[in-house]
Amino acid sequence: MERRALRTGRCIGPCCPFTTPIAEGVTLLSPVYSKHSLIVLALAALTWSFWYSPGWLVLCAGLALFLFGMQNLEQGLKSLAGGKLELWLTKSTATPFKGLLFGTAATFVLQSSTLVSLLTIAFLSSGLITLAGSIAVLFGANLGATSGIWLLAMAGQNLSMAPLAMPLLVFGVLLGFSGAKGKAIGRFLLGISLIFLGIDEIKEGFSSFGDLQLVRYSAEGIQGALLFIGVGTLITVVLQSSHATLMLTLAALANQQLELPQALAIAIGSNVGSAVSTGVMGMIGSARSGQRLALAHVVFNCTTAVIAFLLLSPMAWLVMEATGWVGYRDNTLIQVAMFHTLFNMMGVLVFWPLQSHLAKALERWMPDPLEPAVLIATDTQQAAQTTRARYLQPASLQTVESASSAVSKELQHMGRLGLEVVGHALYAPAPMREGIAREDAGLRNRLQLQSINADVLYTTHIKGVYADLLEFMGSMVQPLDGAQQDYWHKSQVAAFQLVEAVKDSHRLQRNMHKYLQGPDDSAARSSYLELRLHMLETLRDMRVLSLSDAPEVQWAGQLQALDERLQSFDTNFRKHLFAAIRGGLLDSLTVSSLMNDLGFAHSILQGLRHVLLLGEGHEVARQQQLLMGDAPLIHA
Repeated sequence: MERRALRTGRCIGPCCPFTTPIAEGVTLLSPVYSKHSLIVLALAALTWSFWYSPGWLVLCAGLALFLFGMQNLEQGLKSLAGGKLELWLTKSTATPFKGLLFGTAATFVLQSSTLVSLLTIAFLSSGLITLAGSIAVLFGANLGATSGIWLLAMAGQNLSMAPLAMPLLVFGVLLGFSGAKGKAIGRFLLGISLIFLGIDEIKEGFSSFGDLQLVRYSAEGIQGALLFIGVGTLITVVLQSSHATLMLTLAALANQQLELPQALAIAIGSNVGSAVSTGVMGMIGSARSGQRLALAHVVFNCTTAVIAFLLLSPMAWLVMEATGWVGYRDNTLIQVAMFHTLFNMMGVLVFWPLQSHLAKALERWMPDPLEPAVLIATDTQQAAQTTRARYLQPASLQTVESASSAVSKELQHMGRLGLEVVGHALYAPAPMREGIAREDAGLRNRLQLQSINADVLYTTHIKGVYADLLEFMGSMVQPLDGAQQDYWHKSQVAAFQLVEAVKDSHRLQRNMHKYLQGPDDSAARSSYLELRLHMLETLRDMRVLSLSDAPEVQWAGQLQALDERLQSFDTNFRKHLFAAIRGGLLDSLTVSSLMNDLGFAHSILQGLRHVLLLGEGHEVARQQQLLMGDAPLIHA
C-alpha cells in the first residue's frame, strides 16, 4: 500500500524524508539530502588533499588561523567600543574629510574594509549617519585597506611573527577568564596573535611548493592580466577578505611562484572582490539607504579597478621606479604594496569632488519606497494583504546601535498600524481622523456593513510584524551592556502591550457595534458615543505629540497634560455611569458592559501610548532616551 501511494505521489505511511516523488516510478534526492551530500563530498576531498599534500595542509591551516584571528579581532573591538561606536561615527562623519579619516583608521585597526563597509551600511540603514558621510567613510576604508599589505610587505618573507604572537596568545587566553572588558581585550589580543601565527603558517605552506609556478598558467598581455584579476576577485569573494587575498599573493610572490605583473593584477581583483562581497550582502540585508551605499561601493571599487587596469603598465613602471629611488627596486613585495596604495588613492582623488553628485544620483536611481498615508485600506482586497516588518534588515544586526534604531522604527510602524486597527474598531476610517465628530454622517452605514473586523486586522497587519520583531531581536548576538539590555527588554514589553491593546480593540468593537446601532435617544448609545469620541481625540493627540518637534520641557508638559486628561475622563465617566444607574437611565448590565469597555479603552490607549510617543519625528537619540532614561514611557 505504501509503495503504491509513493508511486502515485501520495504517502499513506511514514514516507522516507530523503525522497521526493515526482512521477510514477521516479524519485529524486531532496534538496536537503543533496546539500548534505555535497558537504560530505567536499570534506572528503579536502581531507584527501591534506593527506596527499602536507604543504597544502599547512597553507590552509594558516589561512584558517588568519581568518579566525580577524573574527576575534572584530568581536573584541566591538565589545570594547560598546555604545560609543554610534557617537564616534556621528562625530567622524560631520565633514567628508573626518569621514575619510575615520574609514581609514577603522580599517587600519580592524584590517577589513569589507567589515567597515558593512558596519557603515548598517548605521546608514538605521538612519544614524547620512549617505554623503558614509560615502566618505567608504573612501577611507579603501585607503585603510592598503595598511595591512604595507605591514606584511615591510615585515618581509623571512621575518617570523611567532615570537610576538606567543605572548599575545597567552595574555589573550588569560584575560578571557576575567570580566567583560577583560574578555574583550583578551579576544582582541587573541585575534592579533592568531593573525600573526596564520601569516607564518601561510609563508611556510607556500615555501613547501617549491616547483609551483603559477605564472605558467597565465596567458600573455591583456588576457593574462584579466585572468589574474578574475583570480583575485574569486579568492576575495570566497574568503570574504581582501587582506587574506593580498597576504596569499605576497607569500606566493616572495616564493617566486608569481611574477610582479600577475601579483599586481590580483591586487586589482581583490578590490573588485571586496566590492562584490559588500555589494551582495548590502543589497540583500539592508534598507534602501544601505543598498545605495552598497551600490556606491561597487561603483567606486569597480571604476577604480578599471582605471588601474587601463593604466597597469605605466603604473607598474612608476612603482618600480619609485621603489628604486628609495633602494627597494628588487623588493617586489614593497612594489605590490605601493601599487595597491597608488591606485586606491587615485580612485579617491577621482571620486572626491563627485561625492555629492554620486549621493544625489544614488537617491535618484534608488528612491525610498513611499509609505502611504493610510497603511490599512478600507477596501476588502487591500485589507487582506499581509503586512510584515518594514525596517528590520539583517544588516542592522551588525551593531547594537543600528539594531536598536531599527527596533525603534519598527515599533513606530507597529504603532501606526495599531492606531489604524483601533480606528477601524471604532468605526472611524483613517481619512476621518482630521475632523473628529461625536457622530459623523456615515457611522450608521459603517455599523450596518461591518466589513472589517478588528480581530482579522490584527491577524493580517499586526501579528506578522510582531513575529518579525521577535525573530529580529532573538537574532541579536552582539554583547549588550546594562542600558542596552534594559532598552531591549522594554522594547519587547512595548511590542507586547501594543499587541494586547489591539486585541482589546476587538473586544471593544463587539459592544460598540451592538450599542451604537441603538435609538438616537438611548442613554447607552450616548455613553458609547462619548467613549468613542474620547478615544478618537486621544489617538489624534498622541499622533500629534509623536510628530512634535517642541523643546523637551514643552514636550514633556504636553505629555503630562495628555495623561491628566486621560485620568480626568476616566474619573468623570465612572461618575456619569453611577449617576445614570441612580437616575434609571441605564440598567446594571449595560453599566457593567460600559465599565468593562472603559477598562479596555484605557488598556488600548496606554498600549498605543507607549509606542506612538517614542518620538517618531525626533532623532534616534531622543527615542532611545525616552526608553532608557530616568523616566521611561514603558513600565514592565
